[in-house]
Amino acid sequence: MATENDIVLIHFEDQPLSFARIEEILPDNKPDWYHVKLLMLQIPLQVVTWILRDRYITGDEFTMNGKRMRLERVVCPETDVEADNPLEDVPENRPAPSDNKATVISLADKLKR
Repeated sequence: MATENDIVLIHFEDQPLSFARIEEILPDNKPDWYHVKLLMLQIPLQVVTWILRDRYITGDEFTMNGKRMRLERVVCPETDVEADNPLEDVPENRPAPSDNKATVISLADKLKR
């Protein structure tokens, strides 16, 4: 079951439509129904609250205005650490880093002046 702070992919008529983060899940007066507050991850950001049964939060299909909808919890894919190692892609004959001492200028310090 998707829970608060999970990212879900919203499917509309079997097509991926948008991503959202579940902000809050609160029980409704009716048993097995919940108020699900979603932060739609699009521009502009929008917050919506849908009243859904528990099984719809787990991924079962439901309808809104006669249109098929489904929530799918997004799970971060596993990565191959060796494949993602940026040092393996560096050519061996690249130039050596410069010994110059770079100066870091703080934007916060500039704004204080």
